[in-house]
Amino acid sequence: MSIDPLQHRHHGPLAVPAKATIEPGQSEPEANKLFRWVMKHKGSDLHLKVGVPPAMRLAGTLRFSNWPALTIEDMERLMLPLLSSRQREILDDTGGVDFAHIIFDGKLETRFRVNLFRQRGRLSLVARRVNTEIPNFEALGLPPVLGEIASHDQGIIILAGVTGSGKSTTIASMLDYINHREACNIVTIEDPIEFTFTDDKSIFHQREVGIDVIDWDTALKHAVRQDPDIILVGEMRDRDTFSAALHAAETGHLVFGTIHASSAPSTIGRILDLFPRDMHPAMRQSLEFNLKAIIAQKLLKTSKEWAAKTGQTRVPTCEIMRTNPIIRKLILNEEDHKLADAIRMGKEEGMQDFTESLRGLVVAEKIDRATAFEVAPSVEALKMALKGITINQPGIL
Repeated sequence: MSIDPLQHRHHGPLAVPAKATIEPGQSEPEANKLFRWVMKHKGSDLHLKVGVPPAMRLAGTLRFSNWPALTIEDMERLMLPLLSSRQREILDDTGGVDFAHIIFDGKLETRFRVNLFRQRGRLSLVARRVNTEIPNFEALGLPPVLGEIASHDQGIIILAGVTGSGKSTTIASMLDYINHREACNIVTIEDPIEFTFTDDKSIFHQREVGIDVIDWDTALKHAVRQDPDIILVGEMRDRDTFSAALHAAETGHLVFGTIHASSAPSTIGRILDLFPRDMHPAMRQSLEFNLKAIIAQKLLKTSKEWAAKTGQTRVPTCEIMRTNPIIRKLILNEEDHKLADAIRMGKEEGMQDFTESLRGLVVAEKIDRATAFEVAPSVEALKMALKGITINQPGIL
């Protein structure tokens, strides 16, 4: 099945699922042809809408099939057989339903999380293919220091970035690094599940909000009673979620979470914004003690040469801040404006800012200079770094 020329469109984050599996031996529903089309081309998402041909997202771009445009009858014939009676009720009552659809190939299975919804009175579908293969740091182009960061026994590790910046992939790689090296009980709370893990030395319990547990608060309360060594809390979107994550770190667990922030230093302010100002001193004390690292990340398009050589179409640029004594002192003393300098001073501990990360990607010819300059915090600083000029850092103590 061929794919028509590229056409760019942007969609928001996809939503969460509930079970709808096809067991081995049963005749497959007709809709599986579309799911298998996505699997064949290694797409990430399936998009179905009345009036346009089936489409998939491939390497971040929406691409249309050469099939005819879907009709109202097509969508009802293809989609409604996938639903249980309970899911059909939810669709009719609320206008949308989330479920998981699983494709079996012998002992292997591919899982899609599906959001089926009505728009303008017609059915539409967006389905995300859930990854079962978790790439390691080298395959992702991530620095090996993330292995050291993942080896902490206690504390909180934060991945910062916008939606689609690869935060979930980086966390999955860090958790799988632990999985192959340590005997841990790892509890994940996700909305939705992005990767499915295979137990090795560790045991994983993956809970999806809205399917396995009713809400975040309940999931977090349960998590600390499930004898975890490590807890992934997903997105720390509000005060209650972050407070619960911090409490878990204070009680001896290693906690991973994500937050929307543009850089490692600005993440501190983003966290404090979740709380009233009179709580900020106490929050800074808690961060000084419990925060182990902030990894801020962006995904960039690779150079044509690198894509042709490796098949890799996107690569992360990372800013890494580890809480050494200097970083802790700056956080406690409300000197966040000096954190960027402290990161640049921490190269021996594996720290790096975006400028250094971009410089390395350009030198390795993974990205074009134009791409690097487009996202650089300071174009002049990056130009100097590419010339080998180091800026002398002012005293920050």
